[in-house]
Amino acid sequence: MTTFEALGIDARLIQATDELGYVNPTAIQEQAIPILLSGTKDFIGLAQTGTGKTAAFGLPLLHIIDAAARHPQALVVCPTRELCMQIVKEIELFKKYMSGVSVVAVYGGASIGLQIRDLKRGVQIIVATPGRLIDLIERKAINLEQIKYVVLDEADEMLNMGFQDDIEFILKNTPARESTWLFSATMPAEIRKVSKKYMKDPKEVTVGKINTANKSIDHQYYVTTAQHRYETLKRIIDFNPGIYGIIFTRTKLDAQEISERLTREGYDIDALHGDLTQQQRDKVMGQFRDKSLQLLIATDVAARGIDVVGITHVINYELPDDVEIYTHRSGRTGRAGNQGICISIVHAKEMYKFKQIERINNSQFHKLDIPSGKDVCRKQFFHFMDKLLSMDISHGDYETYVPMLAEKFAEVSKEDVLKRVAAMEFDRFLKYYENSEDLNLRERSRKDAGDRGEAGRGREGRERIGARERNEYAGRSSGGGGGYTRLFVNLGTKDGFFKASFLQFILDMSDLKKEALGKIDMKDMNSWIEIERGAAQQMIRSLDGKKYKGRSIRMNDADSGGPRRAV
Repeated sequence: MTTFEALGIDARLIQATDELGYVNPTAIQEQAIPILLSGTKDFIGLAQTGTGKTAAFGLPLLHIIDAAARHPQALVVCPTRELCMQIVKEIELFKKYMSGVSVVAVYGGASIGLQIRDLKRGVQIIVATPGRLIDLIERKAINLEQIKYVVLDEADEMLNMGFQDDIEFILKNTPARESTWLFSATMPAEIRKVSKKYMKDPKEVTVGKINTANKSIDHQYYVTTAQHRYETLKRIIDFNPGIYGIIFTRTKLDAQEISERLTREGYDIDALHGDLTQQQRDKVMGQFRDKSLQLLIATDVAARGIDVVGITHVINYELPDDVEIYTHRSGRTGRAGNQGICISIVHAKEMYKFKQIERINNSQFHKLDIPSGKDVCRKQFFHFMDKLLSMDISHGDYETYVPMLAEKFAEVSKEDVLKRVAAMEFDRFLKYYENSEDLNLRERSRKDAGDRGEAGRGREGRERIGARERNEYAGRSSGGGGGYTRLFVNLGTKDGFFKASFLQFILDMSDLKKEALGKIDMKDMNSWIEIERGAAQQMIRSLDGKKYKGRSIRMNDADSGGPRRAV
């Protein structure tokens, strides 16, 4: 089996990897590092999240940079603050025995003044999110003219977040670039387009099949009705008493609402969504990392770049629209060789979409019955017994109290003591699930189906329903529904936006999907947005009157006569 030493990297890096317990490289590391050590070859690495991509580019960067030169030589661009910090943390560990090498993280939500000060001290490697990096470029606070190596990490996530224009701007501002290294879990057409435009004959390495689910993850799904989705979620959580996981929703409203309901019912959970300040987000993530929170509920945008060790479960409260998003969600578990479980709660009308996800992921998905109330109580009971039997009683002066306990329970049988212990622990569960209903969506009998009309008319009816569901799913991005209207907003390029980052901002604020938008016309101080007529008021309500960098946002119908405040 190959070792890091055999890959030809600097002995000081080998000393650090040995100390970290890294002896044998992962598949992407083994194939990427020998190519990247030359520093002159463009490279595309396709591998699932959690396969060790940071070491795959971090070790070669540390090997080839000049520690004596105190100017930026390598730039790593990634989608989120969390991932930015994680990359810097890992590179700091790798360079432990390399003196004179400096790495700086630049990202939004932190003091730009402190980041500028760190850059002025001299740095060889910069790890940055696109928005903050462009801000520094425009302030002339960062000089990328001597950058030789550019790494685009989680490139598909950056494009999903609308950063394509930003990425192209960054690549244009690194004129001395000798090589570009692109790492991604999937390969959408937009990435292929960027690679053809800015990379020369890149060496492409694929570990596993593109869009193929991680084999360390067990993909499971439960089918229920829309009104039983929340109860199904609760039952899944209760059936997995040792769960440490992330629950994904499609909107920040759902994330907040479900978090509040579960918190009221005694679960250790909090929400991560676009309305949180950076300070609040850091607090939630800190609590989740140290396991003060058992569960985190998040939207896809808010969860970008989260890298937390030991996540046992990912739960899709609702299915995402895109297969790539499902891949990223599930990739939060089953990392670094550990086993993980990805659970989806599926409504009958979503089965066509779900089968598409299953087919494109090229992996077997297991349909399970939603546990009954008795199943949940039994599972919780056995979990409690295992905890009881594994309790460490070697420390503490318990022997002192045994005689008193024996005297207190002299008239009570051992069986009764055990019953009372169980009652203390399980009374709430037993009462809650005493008369619990079956949440599974069962096939209706032919008579019941016949009473409901089309659904019971045999094969013809089923085919008609299937066609309707396919049309409904395919038509979501058709832009129909009464045409478009134009909105005015007093934000423009002078506010630091590029079209892609502006698009992501308004979508995140409004919880709308990009399919609802048409043409966006940006000027220095103002912008005009085409939007489906039925979604216009939602966007106005979400943005009008809010603050951006201390300035009030004004948004209204562009045909109403200019920038008036919406009412």
